[in-house]
Amino acid sequence: MEEMWPPEAPHEENQDAPEPEVPEVPVPQGSSETPLSADAEDVTASQAPEPESAQPDYAQSVQSLQPGDIVRGRVVQISSDSIMVDVGYKSEGIVSLHELSRRPVERADQVVALNDEIECQVLSIDGEEGTLRLSKRRADEARAWTRLKEQFEAGEILELTVQEAVKGGLVVDVGTRGFIPASQVERGYASDLAKYVGMPLRVKIIELDRGKHRVILSRKVVLEEERARSRERIWSTLAEGQILEGTVKSLTDFGAFIDLGGVDGLLHVSEVSWGRINHPSEVLHEGQPVRVQVLRLDRERGRISLGMKQVLPNPWDDADRRYPPGAVVPGKVVRLAAFGAFVELEPGIDGLVHISQLSDRHVSRPDEVVSVGQRVAVKILGVDTVDRRVSLSLSEVDPYTAETVLGTRESDTSEEEPSGA
Repeated sequence: MEEMWPPEAPHEENQDAPEPEVPEVPVPQGSSETPLSADAEDVTASQAPEPESAQPDYAQSVQSLQPGDIVRGRVVQISSDSIMVDVGYKSEGIVSLHELSRRPVERADQVVALNDEIECQVLSIDGEEGTLRLSKRRADEARAWTRLKEQFEAGEILELTVQEAVKGGLVVDVGTRGFIPASQVERGYASDLAKYVGMPLRVKIIELDRGKHRVILSRKVVLEEERARSRERIWSTLAEGQILEGTVKSLTDFGAFIDLGGVDGLLHVSEVSWGRINHPSEVLHEGQPVRVQVLRLDRERGRISLGMKQVLPNPWDDADRRYPPGAVVPGKVVRLAAFGAFVELEPGIDGLVHISQLSDRHVSRPDEVVSVGQRVAVKILGVDTVDRRVSLSLSEVDPYTAETVLGTRESDTSEEEPSGA
């Protein structure tokens, strides 16, 4: 039945009235629209249907989403192998388990929960129904690359946990796969990479190539920068005579290098102990904490000379009290010279036995009487604590006293032979 426009009045008495003539409105050529009466122009805006642009246009929505777009939505359903996300599209988007996370997961609820707000990348819009396939993993990676670029350009320090040790380096997660080469793990060579797995490391990005999916990081750079700042801080406060805490870094034949917390100082072998030592290893070992005194500074060359014996008790401070003239004490011959023999009384205190005091008889050379390493009993002739000299005598010690002092005298346990034997 043909619809009337405008609609008929509902009163019965008007049914037999003649229908008023309605002037036709010209229709543009080629238009498929039905001509409207003039009265139609009087319809108020409130009675008119909403403009077409104000109504939801799903076709236009489909066109507004393209593969590669990043959209934000709410998780509305979670199943064992996928999730559904409402992104304001005519149908929810599907994110498969594989597209949820870079990390292997067994269930979707290990990554998201209902009503979580997440970002996804549009993978495809399939079929007439417009099935929307999304990827959270790829959106995360896209955002990660943007963030990585900003961090790289800013030289930002990142704190990352090592996930895996592989041949040649360590693997970390930076939103994508990051790699720390073995040469960039420590300031020196890192031989055991496995010990870093699970350890948080402070690193910087040193190479970034999205086209090759390459993110190279360095812990060494951070350590070097921190060491440089520490060096500047330490050098600004260093002064000769300071007592510092340090750690033995390495040993050499001529001394030990001491790490002062950013700068290294040299502890010469002659400054290790008040006593005579041939090698620093007789007193020190690597990693040992030590207290040292700054002896000399060369700021132009960046050299620091240290002493350790200076922070230990000086045996010369009360040597005259402990070695009074006339006392007979034990010692060890440590060096021979043409004019006599040097005898060590204790670490740090050597005395000279002049060649004239070696024996009651004439001696041409000291080695006619003593040898290096020999234990001897000597008599104190005099002590000069200012010039640190001790005069000794070997000839003035009788054999009985020498044996007693050295502890070499044996008790006379022999029995008297029977008479008539």
